[in-house]
Amino acid sequence: MSLLNSLPGNSGIIICGHGSRAKIAEEEFSLLAAGLRARFPQLEVEYGFLEYSSPNIHMALDRLIGKGITNIYAVPGMLFSATHAQNDIPSVLTTYMQKNPALTIKYGQELGLHDEMIMAFQHRIMEAVDLVEMPKPGALYDTMLVVVGRGTSVAQANAEVSKLTRIVAENMGFGWCETVYSGVTFPSVGRGLEMALKLGFKKIVVAPYFLFSGKLIGRIHGYIEKVAADHPDVSFHVADYLRDQSHVINTFVERIEETVSQPAVNNGLMENFQARLAAGEVTVHHHHAEFQPEVESAVEAHAHSHEHSHQKDAGHSHSGHGHTHAPYRHIAHPHGPRTMIDENVCCCFMGQFPQAVVDEERALRLALGKPVIDQIPQCKVK
Repeated sequence: MSLLNSLPGNSGIIICGHGSRAKIAEEEFSLLAAGLRARFPQLEVEYGFLEYSSPNIHMALDRLIGKGITNIYAVPGMLFSATHAQNDIPSVLTTYMQKNPALTIKYGQELGLHDEMIMAFQHRIMEAVDLVEMPKPGALYDTMLVVVGRGTSVAQANAEVSKLTRIVAENMGFGWCETVYSGVTFPSVGRGLEMALKLGFKKIVVAPYFLFSGKLIGRIHGYIEKVAADHPDVSFHVADYLRDQSHVINTFVERIEETVSQPAVNNGLMENFQARLAAGEVTVHHHHAEFQPEVESAVEAHAHSHEHSHQKDAGHSHSGHGHTHAPYRHIAHPHGPRTMIDENVCCCFMGQFPQAVVDEERALRLALGKPVIDQIPQCKVK
């Protein structure tokens, strides 16, 4: 029997997400909470976001308190432990506990490379190539697997995607495998696919390792369509993203159970964050905690104004924009983020490029006869 069936009546669950400007991502994230409620109808389960989407984490916690919950188990609804899971979410939870001393919040681990997550991913890949069971050795030797990760400024999180790629490639017996990323790190999706095609495989499975849809999924599909149009002799099969696949819900159950059973003092994400915060090793952008949707009740309202600027060498500043990207030291890598310049990426991210890199990339595109379109960054699009 699950530990969640024996929790006292004052216990509740919150799944913490990042949030997205794409409404579908918000709706699909809510399916996780719905999946948990279906399995544990006696539990109060809420979800909240850092930014962009409603409810924010504060509001979700308010809802739990309003139902008499004083013992909360929080888990990040994120695939890997990068900046948001390591810093932003525990910052919000810590601040909230300080304002509500009668409340106890225990913070668990990200989904990570749990066996159930690997099974969920393999299930999506099997769907893409019309398989109902794991392929026998040799069945996919003529096929290349390209896994698309989110990409962060945290090398360890990027490495986990590469590790996933290798595990799945060996489990399923692909002829070759590559890992590309949709942002921040290298190789980028477009450049990575172009280089992978040089290996000569005529059947390629592209599998985005994402929980939900959103603008990044749309951008990934755009890259695939462009590359496929240039290589009509290659058969591309695109796997679906994970959503609330049953193995994903299984992973959340286990992560919450781990959070329930872990000792009061351990080396988890919350304790690690608090230790680094006390040592002055982490800077928190509190606008995450204070994000407000466009329409909210007076009880939920938190007046807030915010201005910030990026590091000096970014050559960029703005106000009224609640989103940041950690500085990335390989920002000028020839096969990395610079390949996405002028492709409607976030203004925070564009602001990290030295002007010389922007000019060089645009000159290269013009020399190749490609158009240069300086679009409004995604984060500025209303």
